[in-house]
Amino acid sequence: MSFRPRGVCSRMINLDVEDGIIRDLEILGGCPGNLQGICRLAKGRPAREVADLLDGIHCGMKQTSCPDQLAAALKKALQDS
Repeated sequence: MSFRPRGVCSRMINLDVEDGIIRDLEILGGCPGNLQGICRLAKGRPAREVADLLDGIHCGMKQTSCPDQLAAALKKALQDS
């Protein structure tokens, strides 16, 4: 599925969740090194676990962050499955 983040530098989150496990994840835009690291850490892990870890993280003065938006995308993917 594709998810358009709001309020952050990243432009798009593409992910594949199968049987509750993150099988593929790509975040476009934003801080390349940090987001590549997050993607590598998340792949193969339970989507609910990753969403719970990342939910509520802020970036500077923003009320959200790329990890927080990834949590929202994962929750939507789980809800839609």
